[in-house]
Amino acid sequence: QVQPVESGGGLVQAGGSLRLSCVASGRTLSNDPMGWFRQAPGKEREFVAAISWSGFSTLYSDSVKGRFTISRDNAKNTVYLQMNSLKPEDTAVYYCAASRVVQLTTSPVLYNYWGQGTQVTVSS
Repeated sequence: QVQPVESGGGLVQAGGSLRLSCVASGRTLSNDPMGWFRQAPGKEREFVAAISWSGFSTLYSDSVKGRFTISRDNAKNTVYLQMNSLKPEDTAVYYCAASRVVQLTTSPVLYNYWGQGTQVTVSS
């Protein structure tokens, strides 16, 4: 059982960087794969990135590949999303979630624990 809590969102200029953090409250260590999703106003929730328990397997959406990096620190029960070269189209509420399957997946229905979200706004 994992209850993620996100932080690190804010306002940033286009081309700038931001790092999001996701802490799984209620436990200190988990084998769950973790993922990041985002949702802009009026848009569907969109997959961003996912990472295995080991940290050696990752998935990225094409829109963020090469700009974003997902990582995790199991000792701290924390997952990070380093966002570089930010664009206005990255503006959204970003959510952290824990997967209920061992395979990395882009499907939100296969994630069963969700954080409250953190707002990221990129100005042009």
